[in-house]
Amino acid sequence: MKYMLIMRANDEGIANYEELDFTEVIAAMGAYNESMIKAGVLLAGEGLADAKEGFVVDFDSTPPVVTDGPYAEAKELFNGFWIIGVSSKEEAAEWARRCPLGPGARLEVRRVNELEDFPQDNEWIQKEAGWRADAEAAAAAESGLSSPSGS
Repeated sequence: MKYMLIMRANDEGIANYEELDFTEVIAAMGAYNESMIKAGVLLAGEGLADAKEGFVVDFDSTPPVVTDGPYAEAKELFNGFWIIGVSSKEEAAEWARRCPLGPGARLEVRRVNELEDFPQDNEWIQKEAGWRADAEAAAAAESGLSSPSGS
């Protein structure tokens, strides 16, 4: 199973972060990431740039409205994520508990849907499976490996 650990922070969390030594933050996150890599559960993970550099697309009107960040109405900001591959919800929770975050920060943990979660006779699900297979074959060819079909 795949789970996404979504790092969020409120004003308190952002203020706490700004008081920390950046070298210590990087060391703590690096050690956390390394532990997940060594355990074989880390599939992806990234931190996000400041909200000032982002924007929101609001679909409440036609055409959708684009608003540049920062987002005054946000109570929490999404700051980064990890995708982990684990055997259970409980294992995902255990990895989330180990994250070196402090007061004002939260991790939202959500299971990532797999293609198998959807009706396999659906035309779009079948197309998605094909697109994923094509992308895997292209990535393998780009890295110098043969594709799964051996071509």
